[in-house]
Formats: sequence, structure tokens, C-alpha cells
Amino acid sequence: MFENMEIFRMAHALARHAGARQAVVSQNMANADTPGYAARDIAAFAQVYAPDGGGQALRATRAGHMLGADARLDFAVAKDPDAVADPNGNSVTLETEMLRAVDVKRQHDRALAIYKSSLTVLRTAIGRR
Repeated sequence: MFENMEIFRMAHALARHAGARQAVVSQNMANADTPGYAARDIAAFAQVYAPDGGGQALRATRAGHMLGADARLDFAVAKDPDAVADPNGNSVTLETEMLRAVDVKRQHDRALAIYKSSLTVLRTAIGRR
């Protein structure tokens, strides 16, 4: 019963997604003055793992389907379709990237809160606090 808890896998996936998105945001900010650089982003976590949206399903039917030993969390980095290019061809807006960085921080904090809360429930269930 306790050897395969999906809540921990999802919290791990959420934290990995936040880390990958933070890397993309930092690359965008580092290239804010590079002529011809196109702003990039990663799809939201809910879109990546939506069962109907072509992403991975939330339930695994056997080991390795979602986040098992052989599964990897690769997130596709794509050009931001909403970005408007400057005359020099750069489409990075620092204000947008700062808002994305805050969103990523919140996502990472949410993943940690889910993980900590799940540990508390598990400890309570086995009689330890």
C-alpha cells in the first residue's frame, strides 16, 4: 500500500517542471539584449500532464508508465507565441520574464508544500509526529 504513492511522484514531477521552467526563464533573461533571440517557454504543468491534452495521464497502469524507474521528465521548450519582437528581432520582455520567475517560485513552493504535507499525513498514519 505505501510502496507506491502517487502524491510523492506528482510532487516530484511538479518540482522538476519548476526547475526546468526556471532554467528557460533565466536563459531568456540572460539573452534579453541579444539581437534575434526569441523568447522561449515550457507549457504549464497542467497541460503537460493532462490526460486529454496529449500529455501523460495522471494514473499509471504499471511500473514505469509515468515516473517509474525508466521514465524521464523531458519538457519541450518552444518559442513563446505571445512574444512580440523588437526591431532588432529580440522578443524577450523583462517584465514578462520576472512574472514567469514569480510563477515558477510559487510552483516550486507548492510542490514542496504538497510533499511536506504528504509526509505529515504519512507520519501521522504510522503513529509518529
